Amino acid sequence: MSAMEQRETAELAQAASARVLPIAAEGYQVHALHREDQAWVQKNCYADVWIEALHALGLQPEAMLAFTVALSFEGDQWTFFKPPHRDLEELYGIEVEELNVWRGNILEHALHHVGEGKLVFTEADAFWMPDTAGTDYREQHTKSTIVINAVDLEQRRLGYFHNAGYFELGGEDFAHLFRLDYPHDPGYMPFFAEFARIDRLRESTPAALVATSIKLLRSHLARLPRENPIERFAARYPADVAWLQREGLSFYHRYAFATLRQLGANFELAASYLAWLSAHGEPGLATAQTAFLEISSGTKALLLKTARAVNTGRQVQFQELLQDMARAWSAGMDCLTRRYG
Repeated sequence: MSAMEQRETAELAQAASARVLPIAAEGYQVHALHREDQAWVQKNCYADVWIEALHALGLQPEAMLAFTVALSFEGDQWTFFKPPHRDLEELYGIEVEELNVWRGNILEHALHHVGEGKLVFTEADAFWMPDTAGTDYREQHTKSTIVINAVDLEQRRLGYFHNAGYFELGGEDFAHLFRLDYPHDPGYMPFFAEFARIDRLRESTPAALVATSIKLLRSHLARLPRENPIERFAARYPADVAWLQREGLSFYHRYAFATLRQLGANFELAASYLAWLSAHGEPGLATAQTAFLEISSGTKALLLKTARAVNTGRQVQFQELLQDMARAWSAGMDCLTRRYG
């Protein structure tokens, strides 16, 4: 063993466990944005973990949701919407940096950074994550983002945020998730990771938080798509459905996650954001909130209708539904740009 390897082993022995927030999976109460009354309980893995991490920190996740207005259709997907790091810093004082996994194993870095009071965001294989039972757990290898809050190397236990909650895993799942006892693989590439500094959280009054959020909303409205993105999506949707019918239902599920789920979940969040602003005294947002909920519910209907079309191979008309959603997008954005543009 080299001197560096001996030093790293000693460091791990000294820091065999670490925790940031004093929370446990048992009894954890999810944020309202993840309750079962939501049309889209899970949004996407990155937005979801930020909602729960902010909630666990005692902060208001709704304040960060201004970015949802700028969602666009990218041709082969809808924007994989994420809270911009600059917004998180301005709203909450949280600084996010890329974690260089130079040791080749995220576990060693996680022990260090969690021990320093930082939350560690990393991609991970959902095959070894029991909270995905019924979908990915022990069924298929799928990359997803988690936030490491607590890690115990000796007990092989992990406490982590994932999707719509906070969970714990251990034993064999822990060993495989972090590739413990695996032979050296020169072809292995570690997943992307970040850490979040939370030692300088910003304590804002409700009025100051709303004012900062509205400032960010104005900046996101300035980068709205130049054309109605739902109209662009509608123009290619018939061809996409024909293609999906040839490829089958399994392929459709992957397509739906990249497109319909992002569209619907994003605009449900946008509506929740406007409801939060309204609850804090901002007037004139009802039209936009209703429009964004119409997009969300319309997308849910489109998701189910398309699944039936792919499964049966029958021709189905989608244009009227998509046209209604496109009109809702225009109405919602017109309302917001008049108010804040």
